[in-house]
Amino acid sequence: MSFGVVLALSSAVAYGASDFVGGVGARRFSSWQIVLVGQTTGAVVMLIAGLALPGTPAPADFAWALLAGVGSATGSIFLFRGLSRGRMGLVAPISAVGAAVLPVLVGVALGERPSWLVWVGMALALPGIWLVSRPAASDRPHDVRGAVLDGVLAGVGFAVLFIALAQIADAAGLLPLAANQLSGAVLTVVVASLLKQRWRPTREVLGWGSATGVLGACGTLAFMVATGFTSLGIAAVLASVYPAVTVLLAAGLLRERMGAAQLAGIGICTVAVACLALG
Repeated sequence: MSFGVVLALSSAVAYGASDFVGGVGARRFSSWQIVLVGQTTGAVVMLIAGLALPGTPAPADFAWALLAGVGSATGSIFLFRGLSRGRMGLVAPISAVGAAVLPVLVGVALGERPSWLVWVGMALALPGIWLVSRPAASDRPHDVRGAVLDGVLAGVGFAVLFIALAQIADAAGLLPLAANQLSGAVLTVVVASLLKQRWRPTREVLGWGSATGVLGACGTLAFMVATGFTSLGIAAVLASVYPAVTVLLAAGLLRERMGAAQLAGIGICTVAVACLALG
């Protein structure tokens, strides 16, 4: 197993744990508060790391970092909103497939030539999403539709994050990642203010948001380094297995139960991500 694969899987573990903590926190507080504290904490972590390990970033690196911040904030906002009003095992896998498939398509546009196994994985993803999206007996259809939409939008946001991070040069160091997190925090405040959502953090939110931010920053750092050792497509799909961590934590700690169709859908999505990674 290559170092890049190990780093990408480590990114998945960190992202999955971050999403679980953020999702639980979003059930108690505003998801906007959780995202803002998380993005701000992540910016502080990356700034300290960037000052300790300086690089030579170019303006283009900061531009990609800002775009990554938009993707990160968008993905986190819709994911945590979905996790707060829908079940973790429903929203997370849908977002993961989007975060895995879109970078593969971008890689193709940039000249990468995926193997047949990658295309099989992408074909499997579609019925997997359909099965995951089917409501369990205890779910209300309206809640399921909202959770599915949140999962799709979160997946697009995280795909933008992965694609943009992969464009940052290896010699840029970690300071662009601080800009990535900071731009996400600013975007969160702007959008929340326009939508008249509660975003100003309270003391009770700080612990949940900070834990989410530190874990997310570790995931982002691991992913960015992983792209230096393996392709964008492989790194993105491996990082996209983060729902496995989220679902396991939700099942083990929250005792969430899944319907048979949703369990089958999660299994198919897992196989799809594995095919994308192995391809």
